[in-house]
Amino acid sequence: MKNLKTLLALLAVNVAFAGTPVETLIPVEHIYVPKGFDSNDNSEVILSGHLPNLCHKAPKTTVTQEGNKVLIEVTALKYHPTNPFCAEVLVPFVEPVSLGVLDKGVYDIVVNGKSIFRKESSIFITESTSPAIDDNVYANVDHVETDPESRTVKLAGYNPSDCLEFQEVKVASNDKDTYAILPIMKKVSDFCPMKMTPFKYEVEVPSELKKEAVLLHVRAMDGKSVNTLFYQDSFEE
Repeated sequence: MKNLKTLLALLAVNVAFAGTPVETLIPVEHIYVPKGFDSNDNSEVILSGHLPNLCHKAPKTTVTQEGNKVLIEVTALKYHPTNPFCAEVLVPFVEPVSLGVLDKGVYDIVVNGKSIFRKESSIFITESTSPAIDDNVYANVDHVETDPESRTVKLAGYNPSDCLEFQEVKVASNDKDTYAILPIMKKVSDFCPMKMTPFKYEVEVPSELKKEAVLLHVRAMDGKSVNTLFYQDSFEE
């Protein structure tokens, strides 16, 4: 009986251990740096990668700044491999990272700098030409619909009032791997009642960037962004 109680106690400890996650660094495969941030914007970079398996959950980023260097640490909650839900399945992630409002200049981006997962890039911040947080009002985009057989994507969401109408979409390439998509709205009435108005705006993805996958970085009304990887391999000539 004593041995049975000891065995049950050990099993209980093991189950508790398997169910308690620890925070661990995770690898990042790519750093995307959209073009067009100025010294009045909440600037962002976007990280992509794969969680190694289902033992890893909830990617999280921590940002610190040291002069013109921005340090980003990327972690996830990791459960013990004995956890019954730890299937060996790669889980892709696309994680936007807010860098806050930065002065004009070039900043070095270092991800997981004190580990074997170190990645580096840089971001150029231009000087603001306006005191406004954004030079334009953007549509309240909450997701991007893609079609693997078309270069046309749909920006979808709900605008908070029908006093705002779609004006145009501007696209800015970083000449590397990212298109910044700016769905610009215009105010058509001074009376702006709260009226959630659904929309879908079609955008043709340019073909100038010759990458298998490019990032669509869509600026949104809340000052943040919606980010989607667009795979171009099916459109190669």
